[in-house]
Amino acid sequence: SAYITDKASKSKKEIVYTYPGFYVTILYRFANLLYKQKVEILPRLISEYAHSKSGIDIHPGATIGKSFFIDHGTGVVIGETSIIGDNVTIYHGVTLGDSGSKKNTLSKKRHPTIMTGVTIYSNSTILGGDTVIGVNTIISANSLITKNIPPNLIVFQERKIITKQRTNS
Repeated sequence: SAYITDKASKSKKEIVYTYPGFYVTILYRFANLLYKQKVEILPRLISEYAHSKSGIDIHPGATIGKSFFIDHGTGVVIGETSIIGDNVTIYHGVTLGDSGSKKNTLSKKRHPTIMTGVTIYSNSTILGGDTVIGVNTIISANSLITKNIPPNLIVFQERKIITKQRTNS
């Protein structure tokens, strides 16, 4: 997936040896396997080790499909009850987070669901356990999403750029 998705990649070997998103995904898969087997502490230690080395924080309880790719990656946060489908690409600074659940709701789904074929660009935040991003949707950079997004859309938030003439004083 990374070799196809990332136009800058020169070879599969380069991805394996130099892409932190690839490295962290491998560690996540191992930690997730242990997490599902109810091994205590070790899955979190593995994910925190990966986080300390890469700046990418994936909870071992998250569910992530095949051909998942994190490009650049620093600042990515994927919460415990996140569900991510196949062929999903996310860029640096993306958060799949909780929208403010109380402590006694920890057993409920608190993080979003990202369906197959979604791309989430830099610094976007998607919050809430009821939030679903539909198949083949593109989330543009700097988006804040707290509601469901239907399939096959491009989502962006218009931003105003305000300019003011500087005065010499």
